[in-house]
Amino acid sequence: MKKNTTVYYLMLLPFGLLFFFFILLPILASVVLSFTDFNLVQTPRFTGLDNYIRMFFDDSVFTISLNNTIVFALLTGPLSYFICLLFAWLVNEFRPGIRSVFTFMLYVPSLSTAVYTVWAFIFSGDQYGLLNSFLMSMGFLNEPIQWLTDSKYIMGCIIVVQLWMSLGTSFLSFIAGFQGIDHGQYEAGALDGISGRLQELIYITLPNMKPQLLFGAVMQIGASFAAGAVGQALLNAAGATANGVSTQYAASTLITHMNDMASVRNEMGYACAIAVLLFLMMLGFNALVQKILRRVGGD
Repeated sequence: MKKNTTVYYLMLLPFGLLFFFFILLPILASVVLSFTDFNLVQTPRFTGLDNYIRMFFDDSVFTISLNNTIVFALLTGPLSYFICLLFAWLVNEFRPGIRSVFTFMLYVPSLSTAVYTVWAFIFSGDQYGLLNSFLMSMGFLNEPIQWLTDSKYIMGCIIVVQLWMSLGTSFLSFIAGFQGIDHGQYEAGALDGISGRLQELIYITLPNMKPQLLFGAVMQIGASFAAGAVGQALLNAAGATANGVSTQYAASTLITHMNDMASVRNEMGYACAIAVLLFLMMLGFNALVQKILRRVGGD
C-alpha cells in the first residue's frame, strides 16, 4: 500500500510543480509586492499599506474601474451562467448529429478573435455601421450614434459582446452533465408523477449536475471579474481607444487599470495591490455562489 501511494504522489508531482511555480508562487509574489514600491528597475521598497490607501482614497480611475467591474460582473455573471445552462439544455434535446453541429456553432464565437472585427463593424459610429444604418432606416435615429466612443453606450456594447461570447467552457461542461445523467432516473421519475421537460429539469436533471453547476459558476465568475480583455479587444478593433484608454474611462475595469499601471506606468507594486484585491473579490463571490448552489441543491 505504501509503495502504491508513493507512485501516486510521483504521478502528481509534475502537476504539483507546475501549479506551484506558475500559479501559487506568482500569487504569493503579488501579495508581497503589493506592500512595496516596485518599478521593475530598482529593488522593491517596503511601503506598508500605502498602495491600498492610494487605491481607495487617491485614485479616481480606480474608483471608476471598481464600479465598472462590479456592474459588469453582476450583470454578465448571472446572465451568462443562465444563458449557458439554457442553451445547453436546449441543444441537449436534439439528436446526436444535430446536437454536435449546434454545439460547435455556439462554442466557436468564444474562441474566435475575428468576432471583435464583426462587432466593431456593427457598432461603427458612422452611418454605414450596421446598427446605425438599421436604426436610421427605420426612422429611430436622425444621425449616427458613436456607440464605442460615447461614454453612455460603451459599457452596454461591451456587455452585449461579452454575453454573445459567453458560451464557452461552462456551456460544454453543462452539455457533458446533461449527457452523463442515467436515463433510468427519468423513467423512475415518470412513475412517481414527474411529467414534462421542465419538471424533469428541476427535480432530476439539475440535482444530478451539481459538479457541473459548481464548475460553471467558478468559470463564469472568473470570466466576469476578469472583464477587460473583451472590451479592450473590441475598442482596439474599432480604433476607439487612445493609448488603450476608453472615453472618460467608461470601459475601464480593474483588469485594464492594473495592466495600465503595470505595463505602461511600470508601477508594479500598485498593480499587484489591484490584483490582490481582485483576487479576494473573486474568492468571496465564488464562495457565496457555491454556498447558494449547495443550499439550493439540499447539501
